[in-house]
Amino acid sequence: MAPTEETAEPNVRRRKPNPTEDGAEKHYNGDVSDQINGLIEWKRHMEGVKAGLLEDMSNHMNILLDKAVTEAVDSYVRETKAVTTGLKERPHKSVERKKVFHHRASILDDLMEVEHFRTIYHMFVAALCVFVISTVAVDLIDQGRLVLEFDLLVYTFGKLGTVAWSWTLLFVYTLLVPYKLFSFWGSLYPKSKHKLLLSACVGTILLVSQTCALCIFPIYVVKHYQLPPSSSFIVSLEQIRFFMKSYSFLRETIPVVLQDGSKGKNTPIPALSSYLYFLFCPTLIYRESYPRTPYIRWKYVAKNFAQFLGCVFFVYFTLVTLCIPVFKNMNKQPFSTKTLVLSFFHATLPGTFVLLISFFALLHCWLNAFAEMLRFADRMFYKDWWNSTSFSNYYRTWNVVVHDWLYYYVYQDLLWLMKKRFRTVVMLSVFLMSASAHEYVLTLSLGFFYPVMFCLFTIFGVCFNIMMNDNRTSPVWNVMVWTFLFIGQGIQLCLYSQEWYAQIHCPLTEKTFWGLITPRSWSCPL
Repeated sequence: MAPTEETAEPNVRRRKPNPTEDGAEKHYNGDVSDQINGLIEWKRHMEGVKAGLLEDMSNHMNILLDKAVTEAVDSYVRETKAVTTGLKERPHKSVERKKVFHHRASILDDLMEVEHFRTIYHMFVAALCVFVISTVAVDLIDQGRLVLEFDLLVYTFGKLGTVAWSWTLLFVYTLLVPYKLFSFWGSLYPKSKHKLLLSACVGTILLVSQTCALCIFPIYVVKHYQLPPSSSFIVSLEQIRFFMKSYSFLRETIPVVLQDGSKGKNTPIPALSSYLYFLFCPTLIYRESYPRTPYIRWKYVAKNFAQFLGCVFFVYFTLVTLCIPVFKNMNKQPFSTKTLVLSFFHATLPGTFVLLISFFALLHCWLNAFAEMLRFADRMFYKDWWNSTSFSNYYRTWNVVVHDWLYYYVYQDLLWLMKKRFRTVVMLSVFLMSASAHEYVLTLSLGFFYPVMFCLFTIFGVCFNIMMNDNRTSPVWNVMVWTFLFIGQGIQLCLYSQEWYAQIHCPLTEKTFWGLITPRSWSCPL
């Protein structure tokens, strides 16, 4: 209530009451009282709404928790039964670990919600902008006009028509032939009186067809049509991917038929649609069904494809700006050990850019785009490899998709064949297989054999894997991992670039076996 004149000015004589002013004051007090009562009623109403919302949320959370607990218990019961059944039926075999898929997002998607981490992403975008601005500025200064020809990009992705029809043939073969042969064998095996003969005949046909279609044919396409590096890279990667996919399908389904067929039971053949979905979804472990998201976020798909395209241009500008001018002109200066060492460290920065951008483009953008279009819910394509304090953890977390295939189908199977002995030999075998596959892709893509990555992978990678084990948790070891990664990327980029220009400057006059496998940069004066 507003202070009266008497309380405000005690020395002033009180005036006589005015009936008009008393009525106005009563009316004003009544309005204030009504407003206060209205506010009290509104507050009570909002408290009731709040209580109702809290109750609804509590009930909803209880339902979700009950559902999660029930699913966890059911999953545990099923796994326990499977383990018990496996121990009873195969007491001589070890219980195999199985890949379990969950609803989970990629780590970088979660980290992008953090403003500080998003700034790092903005820094790479700014670096791309700087590359574009510098290219435009150089064109304007040298040519007096804007020249955006992208000669290297057009060359390296040339002959995409050949890539398209060869990929189509690889896809059709992988979709139909392994599936039809398995269906034929799976339907006859339980009733056959000559199970071993039937399996040997179908297995021989499958082995021959896999060798011709997934081994010889891609190499023939790359060599016969002289595909440029990026086009060859696509064909060779798809060749390996289709092989790993078909192997996973057969590896997961054949043991079920063998187990049921030995009892005379017919095993349901997986639907072709589930196999078709598996060929496109971003995993190399076959399941008849996977966790699925409720809908497709097409803006997210477009964003990832746009980021993938930006990464392609980032790698292009990195090579054109930081690599080609250096290695293209190395023949103008005499070769020395000092020059070689300096070129190693000069290639460290662009090599690191290529490593990080390739990871982000392939393992995050490309796989997440296809996962979103296919509503594939498990987006754990990689883990926080950048926090690794050991190379063993780096190898496990860098590419989870490939690591799962190597672990479940190579490491575990070899360990079972060795009866859980010779673990070191088994681990080295996995390293050797992975290194051979990487070097095969590089050899087929670049067009020459120079096993730099193979040696770094099998020699230094194995040594670092033994010396820097998972017990190393100090941040110092993380610094060492990054230091070795920087140096390794610089060595690879430098040596492969030197060999590329040596192949151009010193072509072979006579093609012999030793001439083809001997690096040209060893004898060619760059």
